[in-house]
Amino acid sequence: MLSAERKILKIGNSLGVTFPVEFLNQLGIHQGDEIQMELEGDQIVIKKSKKVDLPKGISEDFFEILNETLEEYNKTIKGLVER
Repeated sequence: MLSAERKILKIGNSLGVTFPVEFLNQLGIHQGDEIQMELEGDQIVIKKSKKVDLPKGISEDFFEILNETLEEYNKTIKGLVER
């Protein structure tokens, strides 16, 4: 298992962290790639984003809007499943 410690840096109005090249190489992450971050308990899980080629006519923010809609109606959807 790879292990490293880093300090949180100020980058403009945001905060950031650098990653050891060994970590990035093992994950196949390169400059310009997009990553996905998830908070699991007290840990941040970072994964390389899996780009999906959307069909013609589907906007780039389709999945973002879909996730927002699913979150908004989560209780309703679960209620339908339990019927």
